[in-house]
Amino acid sequence: MIKKIDIIFFAGVVLLFLPFVISKEVFDFYIQFNKDHELITAFIKFAILATIGDVIGLRIKTGNYLRKGFGIIPRMIVWGFLGVTIKIAFVLFASGTPAFLESIGLENAQLIMKDNFSPEKLLVAFCISFALNVIYAPVMMTFHAITDMHIVNNGGTLKGFFTPIKFRKLFVDLDWDVQWNFVFKKTIPFFWIPAHTITFLLPAELRVLFAALLGIALGTILAIADLMGKNAKSLNYKLKY
Repeated sequence: MIKKIDIIFFAGVVLLFLPFVISKEVFDFYIQFNKDHELITAFIKFAILATIGDVIGLRIKTGNYLRKGFGIIPRMIVWGFLGVTIKIAFVLFASGTPAFLESIGLENAQLIMKDNFSPEKLLVAFCISFALNVIYAPVMMTFHAITDMHIVNNGGTLKGFFTPIKFRKLFVDLDWDVQWNFVFKKTIPFFWIPAHTITFLLPAELRVLFAALLGIALGTILAIADLMGKNAKSLNYKLKY
C-alpha cells in the first residue's frame, strides 16, 4: 500500500532528475562534465542512483526507507567505487568484444557499433552485454553482497566500514542458494543481459547513466533475493521442526 512517505520519496527522485529534463543548459553541462571527468561522474551517478535502489530495497524488506545500521554513506562509497569499475568494464567490453567478433569472422563489428540501429548492431550489442554479464557481473555482484554484509555487521558506521573486510568468512556466509539460483541464474540472463543490450545501443556518454538508473532496479532485485532467502530459511526451519 502506497503511503505519504512513498509519495514524498518518489517526488524527491523526480525533482532530482527534473533539471536535466527541462533545462538544456543543465543537460549540456552534464554531457560536457561527463566527457571531461568520466570516472568522477561514474562515481557520483552510482553513489546516488544505485544507493536509491538500496533504499527502495530496504523499503520493500522492512517498510522503511531508513533504519539504524543501514549505512547510507558506506553504501554510497561502495556504489561509487563499483560505478568506476563498471565504467572501466563498459569501455573494455565495448571495445574488446567487437574486436573479438571480427577475429572470428563478423566483419566490421566495430564500425557497426558506430552506425545507426540495425539487426547487426543489435547482435553486437547483445554480444557485448553477454560478455560483460557472464565475465564481470558475477564478480561485481558477489563483491557488492560481501560489502553489504560487512556494512551491516559493523552497524552501518563509517568507522566500522573502514575496518578490514573478512572476505573469507563473508564469502562462506553468503547465501549461495539465492546468489546462484536467483541472482546469477535468473537476473543475469532474463534481466541484465537484455537491459545492457539496450545500454550498448545508446550513445557512449549515456551508457553509464542508464546503467546507474538500472542500479535502482538492482536494489529492488536484491531486496527480493533477500526476502527469498529469508522465506526459504523459514520454510526449512518449519519443515525440520
